[in-house]
This record gives sequence, structure tokens and C-alpha cells, in this order.
Amino acid sequence: MSTQAGHDEEYRWHTGAKRPHGAKDAVEFIDVHKAFGRNKILRGLNMGIPEGKISMILGPSGTGKSVCIKHMVGLLYPDQGDVLVHGESVPNMEDDELFKMRQKFGVLFQDGALFGSMNVWDNTAFPLRQHTEKSEEEIGEIVNRRLAEVGLQNAHDKMPNELSGGMRKRAGFARALVLDPDIVLFDEPDSGLDPVRTALLGELIQEIHEDMMNEAQRRGTPPPAFTLITHDIMTARRVAEHISVLWKGRIVESGPAAELFESDNQFVRQFLAGESQGPLGME
Repeated sequence: MSTQAGHDEEYRWHTGAKRPHGAKDAVEFIDVHKAFGRNKILRGLNMGIPEGKISMILGPSGTGKSVCIKHMVGLLYPDQGDVLVHGESVPNMEDDELFKMRQKFGVLFQDGALFGSMNVWDNTAFPLRQHTEKSEEEIGEIVNRRLAEVGLQNAHDKMPNELSGGMRKRAGFARALVLDPDIVLFDEPDSGLDPVRTALLGELIQEIHEDMMNEAQRRGTPPPAFTLITHDIMTARRVAEHISVLWKGRIVESGPAAELFESDNQFVRQFLAGESQGPLGME
């Protein structure tokens, strides 16, 4: 088999279809390639993250989902292609522009990524103290509001090692929100949580997204884009408004969640149904 024929066969399920979602893209990947040595991770990725929606990037392990997050915030740069945030090229930003752009993002890492030496309240206040000139009184108002939103109003003095996994996630969520970000990234927020707490976290994400949508409308600012990287299909069914299915460093198909769950693409159907039969094997 020729190299080109093998390449075509490898991507035979990738229609690359981007179904219309009726919104502007907060983040856009344009033909992005990224390799680490000989290991090619992103191989011509074209993907949009719409404003004002809860999006999910779904796909098998090792397909480059977390690498996408690092490109969005300028921690990694593409070998080829471009990444745009609100229409501005991230790889072409000067250091001061990059610093300012990163303040548009809130990131919730898998384990909450809390500082072990700080209590919940100080962990949540940290970005405000680091990146703003706000007074301690203003910081206090913001931190108290965000901790109340995630149900941690009675856990201010607790240290990270005193928290359950679910509480650490919620503390990380509060911290991700304190700078009023336009874009919130969740890197496998449901990892390590039982099904009930996963469902509760999904509900919390929906509630806070709705609150932030209303706040953005009131202020006249860009509607918030929430993006979850996850393997959890139940979370996708409950929470996602837009889905991008990523495999082998490219988008198989993307669009409104309801349409993706009805897709006639065999790979998309297999993955979203969690079935053993289909194009995706154990490789």
C-alpha cells in the first residue's frame, strides 16, 4: 500500500464536518500541526470553540485533547498553522499581549491544582492578588461570591489536603472564575469523581455558565465559552451544547451536540454510544 493510500485509510472516518452552531468562535485552530520528536500529536487540526456555549472536546486517550488547551493559552506553539483567540493570533503575540490574553482564560485542571500551602480562601484570591490592583476589600467580595457559587462558603479555612476530590475541583473552579474570564477550560473535570459527584459538577457548570451569560449580556462583553475535555459520555449527554470529536490529531466531526449524537458517521456513533464494535479498536 502506498503512503498516500495508507494516509487516506487512516483518516477514512474524518469527514472534518463542522456543522453550523450559529455563534462566533472564541477560539479557532487553523490547520494546526504539532509533534514532539517523531510523535505527531496534532495533524492538521481545524476546530472552533463557539462563544456563549458549553463545548466538549471528546476523543480516545492520546489524541491531543490536553495539547489543544496548551495551544489556546500559548503554553505551546504550533509547528505549523495558527491558533486564534477572539480573532487574534496567539503564536504571533508579543509577551505583553500574551500575558493580557491569558487573563481571558480560567482553567480548571484535573486535580484542582491548588497550592498546598494555602487555604481555600487564599488559593481562590491568588489570581486577583497576582494580576490585578484590587483592594483586599474588593478581593474579599469577589472570593466570597465565587466560593458561595460553588458551595464552599463554609470551607474558607480548609487546606487542600483536608478536602475531598469533589471539593478540590470546586475550589479550583472558584479560582478559575475570579478574574471573570471570557473562556473557561476544564481539563477532565470529572476524573476521579464518582457518578453522582460527576453529575453534580455538570449541573454546577451549567448553572454558572448561565449566570455568566446573563452577566455578559448586562455588561455588553463577549458571551462566555466553556470548554470541557473529557472521556465521560454521560457528562457530554447532560451538559454539552457543542461537541468536537478528536481522533488522530484531527476533528472527525463537530457541531451542535444534539446533531452529533444523531450522526451517521460510524466512528462518532461508536464513540458517543460507548460501543465495542466499530472503527475504534484497542490500538
